[in-house]
Amino acid sequence: MDEELRVLTERLRAESAASGAPAQYDRLLATVDHDELAAVLTEPGHPLWARELAAFRLGVAGDRRAFESLVLLLNHRDPPRCASAAHALARLGDPRTARAAAALATNELRVAYALHPVRLLVELRAPEAVPALITTLERRLRPHDPYRRVALACVEGLGTLGDDRARPVLNDALAHPALAEAAVRALARIPGQR
Repeated sequence: MDEELRVLTERLRAESAASGAPAQYDRLLATVDHDELAAVLTEPGHPLWARELAAFRLGVAGDRRAFESLVLLLNHRDPPRCASAAHALARLGDPRTARAAAALATNELRVAYALHPVRLLVELRAPEAVPALITTLERRLRPHDPYRRVALACVEGLGTLGDDRARPVLNDALAHPALAEAAVRALARIPGQR
């Protein structure tokens, strides 16, 4: 069993038990019927844990009916939901994913939840990734910005992507003690950097 699926199923098993619906959980986990899973995403009355399980299973199977639900979960206040959505979106293969992740990563009103969209952009290596990470990191370099984890993910991601366009913002990150070491490593990964 995939580690991400194992973590998800343990968490959602507990949520389903707490809501008094372990039989529904078992059915959703066991079914091979994608239409049944997709119905959970569109029919009213299903709890969040059921929607998450259905969206995750459809996403990792490459069924694009999960896209909208996964994007909503990627921007959820609960980090484990964001992580499972990012995992599924990376495997979904939907061309809209990078654009949606870039929009979430650069949304200042939701920056507290930008960590997983940033990491997803790096994993996707889509054309939207570098501009979105640069924009997000530039905003995090303001004095007293409370979102250092997001800033650090941007620095590390830009290093992974190794794009020369990131050099100026990574040089700016050197002035921030919490980011300096990661910025040095990221700059070293950009081809042609000395």
